[in-house]
Amino acid sequence: MSSLRATPLALEAEDPETALLDRVFFALSDPVRRRILERLDGQALLVSELAAPFAISLQAVSRHIQVLVRAGLVRQERTGRISRCSLDAGPVYAAAVWINRYARYWQAQFDLLAATLTDIEERRGEKPRAAGTRGRRKQTAPRRR
Repeated sequence: MSSLRATPLALEAEDPETALLDRVFFALSDPVRRRILERLDGQALLVSELAAPFAISLQAVSRHIQVLVRAGLVRQERTGRISRCSLDAGPVYAAAVWINRYARYWQAQFDLLAATLTDIEERRGEKPRAAGTRGRRKQTAPRRR
């Protein structure tokens, strides 16, 4: 089954905020859709213009765009048979807020790791190194044979 047609159970969440978040992450899970969003950054493009750099059919690009529209990441304006797409980054903000909750966790983990490494270095009798100097070696002239 194609990822474009698959409807994960998570997309059927009852809470509207959770459902939106599920659609956004599902839309962002595909590299073609992420590239479409990159191309739309700061400009509105026709579907044919969006499809130009991809080695897939116009119909496949249209299906990707529909996933992005359902996620609220793309707005489509139609004039007859012409469809112009533009980026709506608002739903990405909701995803960023959700991810940010976990950034605090990871920062705490990195702080703990830094403290542990400092403790290990002190036990070995070494002075803790300043941030950004780990692993650097003095530049020396090459040895002559």
